[in-house]
Amino acid sequence: MTNGYVKSWMKELKSIAYKADDVLDDFQYEALRRHSKNGRSTSRKVHGYITRRSPLLFRFEMSRKLKTILEKTNKLLEEMNKFGLENSVHREEPQHPWRQTHSKLDDSTKIFGREYDKEVVVKLLLDQQDQHKVQVLPIIGMGGLGKMTLAKMVYNDQEVQQHFQLKMWHCVSDNFDPIALLKSIIQLAENKRSDMPDTIEMLRKQLEGLIGQKRFILFLDDVWNENKRIWEDELKPLLCSVGGPGSIIVVTTRSQKVASIMQTLRPHQLECLNEQDSWELFAHKAFSNGVEEQAELASIGRHIVNKCGGLLLLSRQWVDC
Repeated sequence: MTNGYVKSWMKELKSIAYKADDVLDDFQYEALRRHSKNGRSTSRKVHGYITRRSPLLFRFEMSRKLKTILEKTNKLLEEMNKFGLENSVHREEPQHPWRQTHSKLDDSTKIFGREYDKEVVVKLLLDQQDQHKVQVLPIIGMGGLGKMTLAKMVYNDQEVQQHFQLKMWHCVSDNFDPIALLKSIIQLAENKRSDMPDTIEMLRKQLEGLIGQKRFILFLDDVWNENKRIWEDELKPLLCSVGGPGSIIVVTTRSQKVASIMQTLRPHQLECLNEQDSWELFAHKAFSNGVEEQAELASIGRHIVNKCGGLLLLSRQWVDC
C-alpha cells in the first residue's frame, strides 16, 4: 500500500468487487420479484413498487453488467505481474481470516424473535455442569438467520457470565489452522498479546497451564472446516482435554457436516423468524427516523416480509432499498 500504483490497483479491485456484489443483489431481488408474481393477485401493486423491469430487459441489463465486470477483472489480472503481486500468492505467510467478529452485544439494538432460542441454549449450557468431559454444542442455520447474534446473546447472558470462570470468543471463518487457533485461544485466556512458540506441543503445555481446571466456555464463530481429521486428530484432543467440569465449546456454522463432526450435544437448529417477529423487525427498521407508518406502505411491507420467508438478512436488505 506504500506503492502508489499498487494502491490505485487495489482501489479499482475493490470497486469491481462492490459492483459484482451489486449484480448478485440484483439477481436476488429479481428472483423474489418473480416468485411474488406467481402469488396472489393483490401483489400487483407491490410489483410496480419493487420493480418495473421486464424479464427480457433484466437479462439484457445483467448481461451488460457482467460483461463489463469480467472485462475489468481480466484487465486487473493482467496488471498483477507489473506489481509482482502474482508471485506473492505462493509465499508462505501467516493466514488471517477475512472476517472478524466480537462478543460485544449492542445494547441499543433491538433483537426480535430470538429470546426463546437464547433461553433454550443457556439452559442447555448450564445443565452440563456435572459433565467431566468438554461438551461441544453447534448452533446451526443458513446465512442471515442470526446465529452470531444468538451466540452474542448467550455469551452476554448474566447467568452464563457468572457460571463460567473463563469466557472466550474466537472467529474462525476459513482459518482452521490448529497452531493459529491455539495461539488465539491462549491470548484470550491470558487476556493479552504475547510472543508464543510455533510448536504445537509447547502451545499445548501453555494452554493446559493457563486453563487448568477452570470451567470455561469457548465460542468458535463461523466455522467452515469440514475436514474431520483436523478436528478429531489435532484440535479435539487439545481443546477437550483441559478445563473443569461443565466446560463447553459453542460452535456457530451453516454446515450440517461441521456440526456432525464436532458435536457432542444435539445441535441447536436456528429457524426462520415467524411472521409476526419478521414484521416487527421490518417495521422497526422501515418506520424509524421519523418515517410514518402509512397503511399503503405497511401493506406493501407485509407482502415483502411474507416473501422473505423469515430471513432476517433479506428483510433488512429490502428495508435498505
